[in-house]
Amino acid sequence: MTDETDSRHDRIRHHPTAGPGNSLADWTRARHPLRVAVSYVAVWLIRISPSLRLKRWLLRRLGATVGPGVSWGLEATPDVFWPELITVEREAIVGYDATILCHEFLQDEYRTGEVVIGERAMIGAGAIVLPGVEIGANARVAANSLVTRDVPPGTTVAGVPAEPVGSSAASDASAEAAADSDPGADDSEPGDDATGSGNVDAGSADGTDA
Repeated sequence: MTDETDSRHDRIRHHPTAGPGNSLADWTRARHPLRVAVSYVAVWLIRISPSLRLKRWLLRRLGATVGPGVSWGLEATPDVFWPELITVEREAIVGYDATILCHEFLQDEYRTGEVVIGERAMIGAGAIVLPGVEIGANARVAANSLVTRDVPPGTTVAGVPAEPVGSSAASDASAEAAADSDPGADDSEPGDDATGSGNVDAGSADGTDA
């Protein structure tokens, strides 16, 4: 795994704060309020809906790139301000109450960065992924971890900040904690192979369970 300063921070864009206040106080200059309001409503539906099909459809409508078979757990939260910076690849799992952040509001600037969750990766319940992080294919993030740097493919990480876990027993425990699957939620549906952001064929995901 590369050093954090050579990975996540290299991919982050820095936006200086306009005026004397902190960047959050001036958030309307960074993002149009109407766009954030619409995004917030969609994110609320993504969090509470038991339908994986509806979640994938809404995420794509917000601009996120979502692969087929992605499972997005109940209460899991995508970035409200810049959801289009999220990529979740085929068959990945984002567990219960996990948070994917693509922005950071600081005193003198705000930062944005794409988050990539690789194919069949697993994000544990309550985990937080920071902007600019890339999580490799088949990687595992244990519950309640804070991911501040890239996770190589096939690696299990845990803790605050998240670090690689060496033992197979810990890896198995992390896998079990990785995501609360939604009881009764639908699996991938025919035609759910569109991974584009935004322009989605409504026929491939109508938001209702079969």
